[in-house]
Amino acid sequence: MTITLPKQSKMLSPEFIYGVATASFQIEGAAQSRLPCIWDTFCNTPGKIKDNSNGEVACDHIKHWQQDVDLIASLGVDAYRFSVSWPRVIKLDGSINAEGLEFYIQLLDELNRRNIKPYVTLFHWDLPQHLEDGGGWLNRETAYRFADYVDLVSNAFGDRVNSYATLNEPFCPAYLGYEIGIHAPGIKGKEFGKKAAHHLLLGHGLAMAVLQKNSPNSQNGIVLNFTPAYAVSEQPEDIAAAELADAHFNQWYIKPIIDGCYPALFNQLPLVERPFIEPGDMVIINHPIDYLGVNYYTRATYKADGCQGFVEVAPQNVPLTTMGWEIYPQGFTDLLVSLHQNYRLPPVFITENGAAMPDALMEGQVNDIDRLDYIQQHLLAVNNAIEQGVNIQGYFAWSLMDNFEWAEGYKKRFGIVHVDYDTQQRTVKASGYAYRDLIVQRG
Repeated sequence: MTITLPKQSKMLSPEFIYGVATASFQIEGAAQSRLPCIWDTFCNTPGKIKDNSNGEVACDHIKHWQQDVDLIASLGVDAYRFSVSWPRVIKLDGSINAEGLEFYIQLLDELNRRNIKPYVTLFHWDLPQHLEDGGGWLNRETAYRFADYVDLVSNAFGDRVNSYATLNEPFCPAYLGYEIGIHAPGIKGKEFGKKAAHHLLLGHGLAMAVLQKNSPNSQNGIVLNFTPAYAVSEQPEDIAAAELADAHFNQWYIKPIIDGCYPALFNQLPLVERPFIEPGDMVIINHPIDYLGVNYYTRATYKADGCQGFVEVAPQNVPLTTMGWEIYPQGFTDLLVSLHQNYRLPPVFITENGAAMPDALMEGQVNDIDRLDYIQQHLLAVNNAIEQGVNIQGYFAWSLMDNFEWAEGYKKRFGIVHVDYDTQQRTVKASGYAYRDLIVQRG
């Protein structure tokens, strides 16, 4: 079982970066040695997590990190993308938690010793609970507290980091967390989502200026998730519905970063739903980025709706992952090419791509042919985008290992490595071996 690319593909060049990715709350555990975060609170709210689980132990990575670095090295990857837990490295007064910081410094030093490039995400959703108590991302001040945290961490890390991402997928905390309430902190209201998004993006811009000062030799940027929007039919009203959904869910996040303004949709929003933009905000958000991280999993299809302008149509009679997401690799190519055509992009990295599948550990093996096929088809989709002129410089598989999948708990497995949560035994899946072989055979 192999993954193959065309012989002349730029993705077979030694310069193309292959990596694996994780996030702090999803794998670290050791909750007692850090401040509480909004996901701790959310997990402890009945009915929020489908299997009633939490992140208190997860993959116990804090305890097993050296074994996990061995695992990463065994896969032959060029880079490891992980996130720093804000509540692990900062105390209530905003000062450094030396013990928490030392964990990451040891991890960075070991990765560098093994020539595995560290790609560090500074915010992957685990906002300290005390900041949420003060308003969280609905409070403009949180953007400045984020910049303070980035300043402390990037100063302490010095030259150990190859690349920083300020935020991972600001759409998710803004929309899922503050608008429809299915992620932490569980706030619901159309009047909140865009306001949270603006403060997240403001925090990104402020952090970019800090990183330019503290870490000028690293590649510094942001990771955005995109779910390309397709119309259910060729009818003009359905096409308009898809365009409206795209403006809300995709363009709202990239356009201010690249172009320094929100989509035209801004002026169509009811006043109560518009974020308050102070003078100079858009210049801060528009700070030049060294790269754009793109996360892609699936597409969405929309039809016109008289009430809100669009409604998503559930996929029917198409292959799905266990998340219920359509497997549609053509959407990946379409997305990357459209971004290239519509924006003056910096270099692009695919920072997450992968699938939850119905894995079974049998006789010490996980024969996840469906995930292997997903990765194969999506790598070909990336290659097709490169052939159409998109400057893509790397690909990170999501995820290194099975982990806490947010509101889904532990039932959904995205890893190319299987985790037995009772024993913490790691087992490389067939997809993990195939991914390793692709990377190693580049020579």
